[in-house]
This record gives sequence, structure tokens and C-alpha cells, in this order.
Amino acid sequence: MTKEEKNALVDELAAVLEHTPNFYVLDMGGMDSAQTSAFRRKLYENRLSVRMVKNTLMEKALAKRGVDTESLKGALKQPSSFIFVGENANQPAKLLKDHLKGGAELPKLKGAFIEHSAFVGEDQLDTLASLKSKQELLGELIGRLQSPMSNLVGALQSGGGTLHGLLKALEAREKAA
Repeated sequence: MTKEEKNALVDELAAVLEHTPNFYVLDMGGMDSAQTSAFRRKLYENRLSVRMVKNTLMEKALAKRGVDTESLKGALKQPSSFIFVGENANQPAKLLKDHLKGGAELPKLKGAFIEHSAFVGEDQLDTLASLKSKQELLGELIGRLQSPMSNLVGALQSGGGTLHGLLKALEAREKAA
């Protein structure tokens, strides 16, 4: 690969990172073609793809985007494959976990970079799978914001009925007296 081709690839990766800043780093070494195809098919069915990139080129693309690669040093060793992810950052972790649950030992998670945070090591898979998407977090936030308001409205409505009944009783008592 010539220097111009490498520079073009770094520019292309930097552009990809601009639109999909979250990514997973996998070790797919040792997988045969059938295993690789099955894993790629599973990703493709979920609108994801895996791409093999030299670690040094990825580091240059990350540096071009202003990402500190120091936290990812442990993951960017040996041949690496990358899954670039949009907003639903936990989807690849769930797919990988499901794939490994079926008895497969590969691919192995080397790390991930999600929302400006690095997750390095295989032991981070459960953490990554349990991350909530932006939509889930917004839904939770809206629900929590609505809860006190609905409680207040409910209390006012029930209290209004009680207050109205009390006023009616006092009015009836005055008329009787």
C-alpha cells in the first residue's frame, strides 16, 4: 500500500468516525472462513459490518478526529477488526455476547470506544451489553420528569373532589341551621 493510499484510507476512516464515532475492536484471528461468514452475516442482518484496519492507520484517523488514543493502547495491538456503530452502541455487544453463547470462542472483544469512553478487555462485554441507548435514556428521563407532575395532578383532582364535598356539606349544614 502506497503512502497516498494510506493517507486516503486515514481520511476515509476519519470521515466514518465523524458520522459513527462509536466503535468496537475485535480479534477475529483464528476464525475460519465459515465462522467469519456466519459472524459477518449476523452483523449484516442487524445493519452492522466489520472492517479490518491496521491499528496504526486507525490511530492516525482517531488522532485526526481529536480522540486521545492512549486509553485504547491495550486494544490496538495485534490484527484488529472494527465495528463502527451509530447511536445504538450496545447492539454489537449484545450480538457478540449472543454469538459467543452459542459455543463459539471467537471473535474476542479487545475493546470499544463509546461516547468518548474507552472500554478495554474482554471482561467489558457485559458492561457494554448493558449500556442503554440514547432513546432508552431519554425515555427514562421523560418518564421520571412526568411522574411528579402526574402525581400532583392526581392529588389535586382527588383533593378537589374532597374539598367540593366538604363545601357542599358545610353549605347544607348552614341551610339546615
